[in-house]
Amino acid sequence: MGRMRPDNWCLTEDLDEFLSRAGDFLRSRPALHTVPLTVTDALRRRGLHLYGEEAPLFGLLEADDGTVRAAFLHTPPFPVHVTGLTPREADALAARYAELGRPLPGVSAPQETAEHFAAAWRRHTGTAVAADRRQRLYRLDELTEPEPRPQGRARTAGPADRDLLIRWFEEFQEITGGVGQDAGNWADARISHGGVTFWEAHDGEPLAMAGATPETAGQVRIAPVYTPAALRGRGYAGAATAEVSRAAREAGVAEVLLFTDLANPTSNGLYRRIGYRPVADFSVWRFAGTALGG
Repeated sequence: MGRMRPDNWCLTEDLDEFLSRAGDFLRSRPALHTVPLTVTDALRRRGLHLYGEEAPLFGLLEADDGTVRAAFLHTPPFPVHVTGLTPREADALAARYAELGRPLPGVSAPQETAEHFAAAWRRHTGTAVAADRRQRLYRLDELTEPEPRPQGRARTAGPADRDLLIRWFEEFQEITGGVGQDAGNWADARISHGGVTFWEAHDGEPLAMAGATPETAGQVRIAPVYTPAALRGRGYAGAATAEVSRAAREAGVAEVLLFTDLANPTSNGLYRRIGYRPVADFSVWRFAGTALGG
């Protein structure tokens, strides 16, 4: 590709157009592209306003021969999610996005790409930027049962569990710094495809949950994993995660994936013990709403 310009990026609000042009590129690396694959699948299933009233924006970068080199999606109020970019490509995208005048709360991307884009956003807009969190993408290798296995059993959450799912998801967002995805919409979407598994006591009391996205492009992503504070440290989350992971493998899913917060050594250790191996590091940067002075 020759000199990189902002208008090398093609932007659209048309999901079908985006997938027709970028779909092969996204499916070519299903692990690294798990977020755009699962989010676009959710938008296709549940509607473009699944995450809020503002329309999502999609973009792709094509080489001179027409092949797609990179892509992004922005579903407000979330940060823009970008596939891997060179510094020049990140700069061109930041310039293109700055021209739009759309609010941008941050960026989520492979670690170096996120750093490049955040720096470019600051240059083009004068906005303060700050690293928010670092994540590690893991892929399941050989599943190993957590030891010791806690007492209890797995159960798929159903419509009768909606209120509990809403409450737990709101608690999960609060402790992880979530950006306010509607918990009711989330619960309805997950119930519709059996996308949450509880680990429950023998008397039926739910103790922890582990979710999974629907399969697309041969991958599913385990998320969220949550245990209420009073029940942590007893192995319930590990048991739920192992159960969801096993079900995905038994269904023939090739890539079973999950993200961890690198600031939480407990969860990173847990997932390694049950068979997950690192793939790549990602990071999230937050952008301030006002320009820097001076």
